[in-house]
Amino acid sequence: MNAEDLGKTLHRLERAILPLIPKNPTAEELIIVSGLQEVEVIRALQWLSNKSLLTLTGSKTEQIVLANETAEQIVQNGLPERRLLNALSDQFQPVDTLIQRAKLSNQELNISIGMLKQKAAIEITKTDGLQIKLTDQGKKIKEKEWLEEVFLHSPFPKIESKLTPEEKFGYDLLKKRGLLKIETKKKINVKITPQGKKVAAGLTTTAYEEKLTPEMLKNRTWKGKEFRAFDVSINVPSRPRGKRHFVGGALRYVKQVWLDMGFEEMTGTMVQSSFWNFDALFTAQDHPVRDLQDTFYLKKPNRSKLPNDKLVQDVKTMHETGGKIPSTGWNYAWDPKDAKRTVLRTHTTALSAQTLAKLDIKDLPKKYFSLGKCFRNESLDWSHLFEFYQTDCIVIDENANLRHLLGYLKQFFIKMGFEKVRFRPAHFPYTEPSVEVDVYHPKHKTWIELGGAGVFRPEVVVPLLGKDIPVLAWGLGFPRIISDYYKLNDIRQLYRNDLQQVREMKEWML
Repeated sequence: MNAEDLGKTLHRLERAILPLIPKNPTAEELIIVSGLQEVEVIRALQWLSNKSLLTLTGSKTEQIVLANETAEQIVQNGLPERRLLNALSDQFQPVDTLIQRAKLSNQELNISIGMLKQKAAIEITKTDGLQIKLTDQGKKIKEKEWLEEVFLHSPFPKIESKLTPEEKFGYDLLKKRGLLKIETKKKINVKITPQGKKVAAGLTTTAYEEKLTPEMLKNRTWKGKEFRAFDVSINVPSRPRGKRHFVGGALRYVKQVWLDMGFEEMTGTMVQSSFWNFDALFTAQDHPVRDLQDTFYLKKPNRSKLPNDKLVQDVKTMHETGGKIPSTGWNYAWDPKDAKRTVLRTHTTALSAQTLAKLDIKDLPKKYFSLGKCFRNESLDWSHLFEFYQTDCIVIDENANLRHLLGYLKQFFIKMGFEKVRFRPAHFPYTEPSVEVDVYHPKHKTWIELGGAGVFRPEVVVPLLGKDIPVLAWGLGFPRIISDYYKLNDIRQLYRNDLQQVREMKEWML
């Protein structure tokens, strides 16, 4: 594009700035000469730089400036200790009189008394109320020139490296009091290019229209107007599209994985009774997992309704004696009050118990999954959250066994992109046999537990389903699963308030 055509593409701000550059080589000078706002000048310079009509170089200078309004008031009125000193004499005076005479606030008075006492400049008595007088040392200090006062009353801003020893002493005293700070001043140097000179020389005073509006088209007022040309090949800032949070994308992906594997979804509330969260899963009422340090109990409502009497009685009997199956239960007196306590669910396995209680044996075999938030009183670190998503599954089938369970889990983790997975024997109150699922974290060089799995014990299944049928069950910690996919070494990074992170994260491919 030749210089004349390029000149027609310039925005009005660019046209105003370009001819001024040869005589005004900094952005600060251009702001003054052009009469434009700072943001308009900076914007025009950036556009001209993108078109290679000028070059921009920056430099930074650290300057000493007043830190706050208090410092500005001291510059106008003087240091409070100086004002108090000037109001004092060698006779005791009441504090109230000194406050009025020196025009001090109570805070300024306290600061001034403290500083003058350190210099042995004042004497204080409380015989007849608080009174202050000047000492002989105070008289000498009053007559001397204070370096911090000299520093405050000299012009700002200042450069620290250029201070004299006396100025440096005054600066250090004021900085300790929080009256001064270092501010970085950016300077933009501008140099016009040969192409820029050609374009500037060819600029005319023609007032180009910037926009073609609907009103112009409707009223045909565009006729006879000359519009600014637009260079469609020039680089423009990217405009990121709206996007859901990447954790939400992962949730949809996992849900689709289970649906593709033939599972149906089970849902429920995050607030549950202890009956469904613990008792229906054969977790003893004195088990440590039910302690306050592990579980969030609600104050309002602090109690929930129990389900039908038969189910409650069957669960009670199972806890106390083991019921009619070869089991001794937990051999204690089951308390319905404890079962009514309301909790934020500690796992989505509570939904598995509720689903089994509603299930008709005639409809078997069945497979269900859940995906929802859970809450545990955990210490927050790189691998633990106190609020997190968990995915739970159950498979109810008279022919199911542990090998089937491991097969489901291996298939799931393959779809989630894991290479190293291991299963370890474990103990859970409601499954037997039981395993823990671990994956290897290459960054931390350690195995990370992702969840527990096993076959529901008859003590769980019989009260809920009415018959001892194999029920494969597992619960997996969702944040730890997806962190590896997103290359995050700390699961807390999943919930940072960072729009740039959300924009750049890759999406799960369904």
